[in-house]
Amino acid sequence: MDTSPPEVTGLKKRVNVAIRDAIGLTQNPPPICQDPNEAYTAIDSVARLVHGDLSSMVVGGLASLFLQMLHPRAMAGVAQHSRYQDDPFGRMLQTANFIGATTYGSKSSSQKSIKRVLQVHEQVVGLTDQGEPYAANDPDLLSWVHCAEIAMFYRAYEIFGKLPLFAGEEDKYVEEMSQLASDLGCSPIPHNANELQLQLEDFRPVLELRADGRRARNFLQHEVVQGRLRRFVFWFLLRSSYSLLPDWACQMLEVKSNRFLNRVFIHPFTKLICMGMRVAVPPTPRVIL
Repeated sequence: MDTSPPEVTGLKKRVNVAIRDAIGLTQNPPPICQDPNEAYTAIDSVARLVHGDLSSMVVGGLASLFLQMLHPRAMAGVAQHSRYQDDPFGRMLQTANFIGATTYGSKSSSQKSIKRVLQVHEQVVGLTDQGEPYAANDPDLLSWVHCAEIAMFYRAYEIFGKLPLFAGEEDKYVEEMSQLASDLGCSPIPHNANELQLQLEDFRPVLELRADGRRARNFLQHEVVQGRLRRFVFWFLLRSSYSLLPDWACQMLEVKSNRFLNRVFIHPFTKLICMGMRVAVPPTPRVIL
């Protein structure tokens, strides 16, 4: 319960709306299911802790978008079937809403969300610029997107999240997310951190930065955010997202990430940004049953 004076509470709400609007989250968060028997994702899960920190999820979400650009068939589906240049936050918003619905919703509401996503995916079919067929509901492509997202979400929370993560929680997180992967039709599905890294490595032979990915990378780097202050903040979020990527992904994406600069400058400033965001958008607390 917020015990702040009314004027402070009102300011927090206005800043909350401003922050969510600035990153494209124009919808209210979904209602949280707190019934252990009805929740799709366990109420004491690592997933609820990781996904409940909006600030680190923004960094992780950016990193996952960059990583996904490297799969030509996945990127062709985005380029040919989305309006990301007209609606730059649209895809991130859809992902955020879906992750929120399946992390905090009931089993029934989550299954409805999953069904809607799969129905939309049925229309996302075509050929890449080199004539390779793709389909968004391809189990292999679904697995790529799943692995890219959960790897970057967890890594972002490790560095920028509010609470410390304990030994073994990465394995627990990957296992928790395997149910969603199964319901979406992903194959193969990682069940622990080692399997997750191995699956990302297994994708490397098919990854490359083609024209569609290069255009998406340039757009995300230079055209998504307008306004001097927003660009200044976004610069740190971008550089922090690069730091989450494997070295080979940075090389393929042609982006630079300096470990020393990250440690002494980029990460500390990004953590300050995250702290500021949490004042207006408080993260989900750790639940222990």
